[in-house]
Amino acid sequence: MKTTISMIATSLLTMAIASNVYAEEKRYIITFKQGKGEAVKSQMREKGGRKALEMRRQNAMAAHLPEKALQALRKNPNIEFIEEDVKRYPMSQQVPFGIPMVQADQLSDLQAGNRTVCIIDSGYDIVHEDLSGNAVTGSSDPSGAGNWYEDQSGHGTHVAGTIAAMNNDTGVVGVMPSSNINLHIVKVFGGDGWAYSSSLMAAAEVCADNGANVINMSLGGERGNVFERRAFDSLNNRGILSIAAAGNDGNTRHSYPASYDSVVSVGALDSNKEIWASSQQTNQVELSAPGVQVLSSVPTGTGRIASLSVAGAEIEAAPISGSPLGNISGALENCGTAESACNSAAGKVCLIERGNISFAEKVVNCEAGGGIAAVIYNNEAGLLSSATLGETVTNIPSVGISDSDGSALLDQLGTNATLANNASDYEYFDGTSMATPHVAGVAALVWSHFPNCSNTEIRAALTATAEDLGVSGRDNAYGYGLVRAKAAYDYLETNGCTGSI
Repeated sequence: MKTTISMIATSLLTMAIASNVYAEEKRYIITFKQGKGEAVKSQMREKGGRKALEMRRQNAMAAHLPEKALQALRKNPNIEFIEEDVKRYPMSQQVPFGIPMVQADQLSDLQAGNRTVCIIDSGYDIVHEDLSGNAVTGSSDPSGAGNWYEDQSGHGTHVAGTIAAMNNDTGVVGVMPSSNINLHIVKVFGGDGWAYSSSLMAAAEVCADNGANVINMSLGGERGNVFERRAFDSLNNRGILSIAAAGNDGNTRHSYPASYDSVVSVGALDSNKEIWASSQQTNQVELSAPGVQVLSSVPTGTGRIASLSVAGAEIEAAPISGSPLGNISGALENCGTAESACNSAAGKVCLIERGNISFAEKVVNCEAGGGIAAVIYNNEAGLLSSATLGETVTNIPSVGISDSDGSALLDQLGTNATLANNASDYEYFDGTSMATPHVAGVAALVWSHFPNCSNTEIRAALTATAEDLGVSGRDNAYGYGLVRAKAAYDYLETNGCTGSI
């Protein structure tokens, strides 16, 4: 959890001394002969060992042992054996903030096998620990994007995790985590990250051919065309609900296919239900959903998870794309906006304010001054996420933090900071691309409880029951508001549906 910097009360001197004294010690399990425990403990203490845990029934104890104590005890005839007390970690999973926010945790998805969600994207990591057990099929784009069950960019796997990451005690959970929802994957994006409008329409027809009820399109582009509009109108008339990202340019221009009348356009919210600054705001935005710092699956081993602690206090941090992996500790040094080499940062962690020059240049200037890691804080409200080094190669890890945490750290200069960029099977992404699968998942979840409803009735229920945000009534930022699964379920339970399109 994020801790307020002003609440830090840990003695840095005490921590440093303890770290130096015990750095060489490992923890071991010592199993001794019946009745010989006291003699063994006495020798252990004499050689500088420290008892950590006693297990009387097993004639054993756990202890921290310096090397000299370990060697002496190995020669003790009263000891049966000594082995390292190896670490164990919780095999737990996280519930991303968006799942309860859209009320997905309030509805069962055990009956979801009567619906199919088709994801048009960059592919699906079929061996991922949180996706491999799903009911999934797929189609590869014949134009050369590659196999549908591989994902070069990670985008499609992230989208799929939000919809259907499994409830398996690891990783995360999706909107429908029981593995009962049917998924069909159509890959249109390869490593270059784009496709044509005609390829999108061919993919949508593949979705229809494979029984799709809902199509997720976390994609878009400028300018619509008649061909595409007619195709989505046709899909809508055939009972398919198409859902697409509103766009990430932070302006009022329309993005397509989201801005066709027959497609649901989705805006992105943060964890406080505030519209994301980069979410496009148009008269076509219909619903909004979580899309900022969304944790989900990425192709195995390709993710990045960042962490930062200062004087033992955890601070929310986001990895900077392109930053190398690493775990670094050092004193915190103020480098301002790092518009030149930060020569006071030798052997230290650079604290840098965003602005004036690129992130890559800031990290390069930290490194040029001898800095061992970089922490860049935002110059506007919120966490600095989605930052990138582009094509620049650096040798030190770097992370982004919020403006408020950065300001607080200016009062902690010289204290020890520990920064880490670690490989992961999961990562935080921002964008209307991340909001879209929340809506697609909710639509399929609600529809699975009312399979006789038409796509237009499901759509109407979602808009009628969305949580009104922003100005009263529909607006161009939030649309009708935050999509809510349980509210839509209750609405249909009360009002029913005719099944007509």
